[in-house]
Amino acid sequence: MADQEKPLIWIGSSKKDLMALPLDVRKFFGHALDFAQRGDRHTAAKTLKGFGSADVLEIIEDDPDGTYRAVYTVRFEEAVFVLHCFQKKSKRGIETPKKDMDIIRERLKKAENEAKERRHGKARS
Repeated sequence: MADQEKPLIWIGSSKKDLMALPLDVRKFFGHALDFAQRGDRHTAAKTLKGFGSADVLEIIEDDPDGTYRAVYTVRFEEAVFVLHCFQKKSKRGIETPKKDMDIIRERLKKAENEAKERRHGKARS
């Protein structure tokens, strides 16, 4: 477990999207993300398939109105990057819809650039 808590950085509209989710879902995701910031992994965090390693994770929470997901990465030393928060609307199994996977891939690239900037002392405030 890390001695120092990593900052949480929201990529794209992920924070706005989180704030649009039901309150109980937001609280649950916040709790699980707190684990990630401290270098731990909440039991609800699972590796997101399609990224080749265990450093892109998703948290899944159900409520009476549906299934919600928050995707984040711990790939970079500089921070925990929240890539995407959304309600899963696909009716086909548990697979993450292609549209959402494309958003996650695009935002992962943005997170990598942000991590490089932070690493080299050029972080945006």
